Amino acid sequence: MKYVALLRGINVGGNNLIKMAELELCFERQGFGNVSTYIQSGNVIFEAGGGSRAELTNKVERALSTTFGYSAKVVLRSQKQLQQIVTAAPKGFGKQPAKYRTDVIFLKEPLTVALAMKTVLTRPGVDQVHAGRGVLYFSRLVSQASRSLLGKIVGTPVYQNMTIRNWNTTTKLLALMAHGD
Repeated sequence: MKYVALLRGINVGGNNLIKMAELELCFERQGFGNVSTYIQSGNVIFEAGGGSRAELTNKVERALSTTFGYSAKVVLRSQKQLQQIVTAAPKGFGKQPAKYRTDVIFLKEPLTVALAMKTVLTRPGVDQVHAGRGVLYFSRLVSQASRSLLGKIVGTPVYQNMTIRNWNTTTKLLALMAHGD
């Protein structure tokens, strides 16, 4: 089964610097197959045999924490789950990149969509947020991006249980999982 591990807080602001080759090697040492990474922000595609998603998440987090010396947090999604996330996006989401910046906020259990929706604030006329299955779809006007409230979630406790990927990265990860390119 194919999965994508979305790592939180690596290679951002000079913190938790991890080379992608070392990241791939860490996953391979755990017995995962066909490991590949996509861009420096911590996206790892891999194949795993058995185990629940929770067990795999724990295994990956322990390996990363031990190997790289930081408190790793990972959001794990199967190829099927990522396909559902992309398919269920609000109508037109990501289709007007000149007008809107679009992101998917991936939630890590135990954070629920209901709690995340209460925490992720929006500025009327600038931001929009829509609930999905284990994700929030967030968009903001490019022309008003500096007024967006998306950055306000960084200081909240729930932010520790979410990671954000832009729409292009999200759809590219799905394409890589489907085609292995």
